[in-house]
Amino acid sequence: MNQNFDNYRQELKSIVQSKYVGNERITTSIDALRFYHISNPTQMIATVYEPSICIIVQGAKAVGLGDELHGYDPDSYLLASVHMPAHVRVSKASPEHPYIGLTISFTMEQIFNVLKDLGTVSKSQRSPKRGLYFGDMQLRLLEPITRLVRLLDSPEDIPIMTPLILKEILYVLMRDEGGDFIRQFIMDGSAAQRVAQAITKIKENFKEPLNVKELARSVSLSESSLYHNFKKITAISPLQFQKQLRLHEARLKLISQDIEASQVAFEVGYESPSQFSREYARMFGLPPKADAQQYSTLS
Repeated sequence: MNQNFDNYRQELKSIVQSKYVGNERITTSIDALRFYHISNPTQMIATVYEPSICIIVQGAKAVGLGDELHGYDPDSYLLASVHMPAHVRVSKASPEHPYIGLTISFTMEQIFNVLKDLGTVSKSQRSPKRGLYFGDMQLRLLEPITRLVRLLDSPEDIPIMTPLILKEILYVLMRDEGGDFIRQFIMDGSAAQRVAQAITKIKENFKEPLNVKELARSVSLSESSLYHNFKKITAISPLQFQKQLRLHEARLKLISQDIEASQVAFEVGYESPSQFSREYARMFGLPPKADAQQYSTLS
């Protein structure tokens, strides 16, 4: 079995390296699939995970969620069922042995369809867990992930085969311990599912002023219950979550467009460019323009 693990990892490593042309983050012709190739350890930076599975082929990473710090490497995987704020850093990488990883994102509809095919599941009465799950990598999971990545070499197969392999990957996850983790965010009426609804509403309207009382009412929770369960799952409050979404959107705009920081501030919902710059620097370690320039240099 160890040899099979090594063979799949070597194949994944070879494919990612073949796509590497200098950018640390590599988009692919499969919309749900992204690669990462990073040559040196990084500082801890803020990020927002989308519903996805993240695996490491080579190297290691540390992920901070609230006061908790988790390390993971090629023997484990990270699973996010909702959009989740976190702090991450690549902890093991070098020019000779770069960090190599990949992310496969899922839609809530894809997750729900697999759950539906698995049949009804009794509701869990346990309180919601954190919104990130770390599981042990299994050969039966690594194998379909490798087949998905192989599709990049046969573009004509991507439209038909991608949905099938994504469903297989989700099925394997659902049959493993990660299945209970995913279900808590899908089960109708559960506190986690209502928090997931709140997260979706904030994400879809992150530029608009947030009224937490109205948000709680819209997901059928009291304001105190929403706050308590939201913080239990994400480690931050709804208002802090909205702020992180705004700042991440701002960073993407600054990196990808030739645009003034003050204009970006207004576009993501800030009324004060100076407040935007302060909060941006607090989150990413540098003022907006300096951070975007450094990011472009590193990429």
